[in-house]
Amino acid sequence: MPFADLREFIAHLENRGQLRRVTAPVTRDLEITEIADRISRGPAERNVALLFERVESFSTPILINAFGSPQRMAAALGVEHLNDLSARVAQVLDLKLPGTFFDKLRRLGDLFDLAKAGPRRVRSAPCQEVVETAAPSLAGLPILRCWPGDAGRYITLPMVFTRDPVSGARNVGMYRLQVYDDRTLGMHWQIHKGSAEHHRVAEEQSRSRMEVAVALGGDPAATYAASAPLPPGIDEMVFAGWLRGAGVPMVTCKTVDLEVPAEAEIVLEGYVDPAERRVEGPFGDHTGYYSLAREYPVFHLTAVTRRRHPIYPTTVVGRPPQEDYSLGKATERIFLPIIRLLLPEVVDMNMPAEGVFHNLVIVSIRKRYPGQARKVMYALWGLGLMMLAKTIVVVSDTVNVHDLSEVAWRATGNIDPRRDLVVIEGPTDDLDHAAIRHRFGGKLGVDATEKGAMDDIGQPWPDEIVMSEEIRALVTRRWPEYGL
Repeated sequence: MPFADLREFIAHLENRGQLRRVTAPVTRDLEITEIADRISRGPAERNVALLFERVESFSTPILINAFGSPQRMAAALGVEHLNDLSARVAQVLDLKLPGTFFDKLRRLGDLFDLAKAGPRRVRSAPCQEVVETAAPSLAGLPILRCWPGDAGRYITLPMVFTRDPVSGARNVGMYRLQVYDDRTLGMHWQIHKGSAEHHRVAEEQSRSRMEVAVALGGDPAATYAASAPLPPGIDEMVFAGWLRGAGVPMVTCKTVDLEVPAEAEIVLEGYVDPAERRVEGPFGDHTGYYSLAREYPVFHLTAVTRRRHPIYPTTVVGRPPQEDYSLGKATERIFLPIIRLLLPEVVDMNMPAEGVFHNLVIVSIRKRYPGQARKVMYALWGLGLMMLAKTIVVVSDTVNVHDLSEVAWRATGNIDPRRDLVVIEGPTDDLDHAAIRHRFGGKLGVDATEKGAMDDIGQPWPDEIVMSEEIRALVTRRWPEYGL
């Protein structure tokens, strides 16, 4: 069964020893970040969600690190293990079904059964128990200042709702928001994201306002869906409904013509003037560096609606591993079967924490012909936001892509740099501080597969050292006291 709201998820985590209530006073400025950072990097048994119940100068408690482990992330999406997400998507796609590529591609629509997954509209909602429209203010929210060099306080775990000015199609994204004052926020819409496209269209049409709603909290599947890099045309709230097995209850906002999750804790309503920009940043980001200050759109607040006693959900990003790594790992597992559908030779994929999502993608393939590793690299660079991947390492199907020691061994020992490295140029992540220029730079492909006669390398490829199965079985029988 899906979690109805954030509170059910909190109760679930607490019942399983995965949440700790902190009753000692704590400040929202830097201190919570330091605590969450130590928890996320500490021993697994200490890595729990934290509910700070006494935030100095505020009556609203803060929830952080709720998604900060594979176990909690899996629970948020209603599965036992994140790998179960791959199996669930693969079952729907039914990759073994006979038919052409286009027959299979059409089955992608089956992922989103509108009868079950479509949002459910409701007239009243917990997120509107208190409505502030006369003098709405952000002052009552315990918004964190995360790192010493940050330009201010930031909302970091929002669902940001917009509509395409022409088609009316909804987009829900997760974008950081810098607090300028009690009525305005910096809207960090990166150029490759859906809401940024809506903003571009509104600007081209010289519209004076683009309505925006920001929801905090609610069903954890909906929060996750806002972070997922979905293909264009797929509604994030329908995706959330598919994940949770039931449509997300949605309610119409009070001052803007948008719908938000009815079970959210807090909703900020407002608008962006497409012609207005303001410097946003710097901000301590998931790259482990401060992202640079640049001009971005400005959000103007027209209403705050909330529960009577809301919980403020937030997260901290910085050098990995942090909570956002688990969000990214869920996306990796969900999209792996779709990548396999498009590239049948792909066996597995890993986007490790060390690569901060876009810097390193490791893929294993069943290799059948020369140049196949390069074909996979180019295909991945052409798939949606995978275009931002800086380094793609391709290994053979016998390699465990999640064993970074093994991958490093293969990626250094199985290559000739002149033959097996592919360097190209293309779009880069907004936050890539090392790129040739902003949003554009080089990319590296590494063919770390074993080479053979098909590759015409001019010498035989040596056999890998492997002990005989007979001796392995013998040692297992004779030396059990050593755990062998």
